Amino acid sequence: MFTASAEFYDLIYSTKKDYKAEAANIAALLRRANPGSRTILDAACGTGEHARHLAAEGFAVDGLDLDPSFVEIARRKNPGARIIHGDMADFHVPHRYDAVVCLFSSIGYLQTLARVTAALRCFREHLAPDGVVVVEPWFAPGVLDPNRVTENVGEADGVRVRRICHIEIEDRISRLRFDYDITDATGTRHGKELHQLGLFTPEEMLAAFRDAGLDAEFDPQGLTDRGLYVARSAA
Repeated sequence: MFTASAEFYDLIYSTKKDYKAEAANIAALLRRANPGSRTILDAACGTGEHARHLAAEGFAVDGLDLDPSFVEIARRKNPGARIIHGDMADFHVPHRYDAVVCLFSSIGYLQTLARVTAALRCFREHLAPDGVVVVEPWFAPGVLDPNRVTENVGEADGVRVRRICHIEIEDRISRLRFDYDITDATGTRHGKELHQLGLFTPEEMLAAFRDAGLDAEFDPQGLTDRGLYVARSAA
């Protein structure tokens, strides 16, 4: 999926995303929800940047991701963690966690409500007693502007990455077409990626939580104005 950008992912978001502040907010949320929280599974952990900062907050954090390149990067960043290569909609590990988190809209990559519900069931299966599930959603239908074009540039250590994003909407799928210009000492090369994420309403997401055996509450603002779901196992 991140075939063109995995090694540059952190560079692209270095000036765009405040992982440290987001991790501090998640840590505070977990401590309020369950003061005894200590262990976290970061589902769709990406390069392990949230995991790294949550570990600095005092949590023991494991990760799970479908992209082998991200798993490798996350393992290098978090040498004391278990970083698992797997599908968040179909995984089973012999560990239970005080919290399972799925951040930065990664849940949208599942594309269908059936797959979302399957993932939420897996999250519930891996909760310790009094555990909490935290999910940051992708956008709801009608929010994204298909006419908007965005540009991000990251630059460090002699490498400059420029990413242009075009958005297409077809029914309940958003398609993000990324074009990359990657410049280093050898010159400039180009890359392309297509990312497809499902568009779900808050009502549909709350129903998916219920179907997975979880009682959820929705904060429409969340960490980055995309909203945030906080859930526990249903009684």
